[in-house]
Amino acid sequence: MKSGFAILALLFAAPLLAQQSLPPAPYAYRQLDDRAQEEAAQDLMETLRCLKCQSQSIADSDAPMAGDMRHQVRIRIASGESPDAIRDWLVQRYGDYVSYKPEVSATTWPLFAIPGVFFVIAVGLLLRRYRRRA
Repeated sequence: MKSGFAILALLFAAPLLAQQSLPPAPYAYRQLDDRAQEEAAQDLMETLRCLKCQSQSIADSDAPMAGDMRHQVRIRIASGESPDAIRDWLVQRYGDYVSYKPEVSATTWPLFAIPGVFFVIAVGLLLRRYRRRA
């Protein structure tokens, strides 16, 4: 009975072990030969969030997913794609959260509007309180 459980556990663990043994993408840790292209890639990578780490950019993260994203950024820059087009592709693929510089859209407008609404409410409350004292 114990050996059957061990075999079953190994069968379920095998996919997890296989994922960790994959080699990193070629451009995950290798820079582009063209300095201008590498600089453009670095600038873009610093503005993209690692979806696994969530507090680091893909330029700073050692997570395998960040390596794959760095690879995608570098090969797309090397093929002549603009950084804005690459950012748009990544946002379309992973959502607005991937960008440290979100743009106003149908899903992100509350991020930009709510602070203004709170400010107007705070000013209104302060004026109301000031008028009562006067």
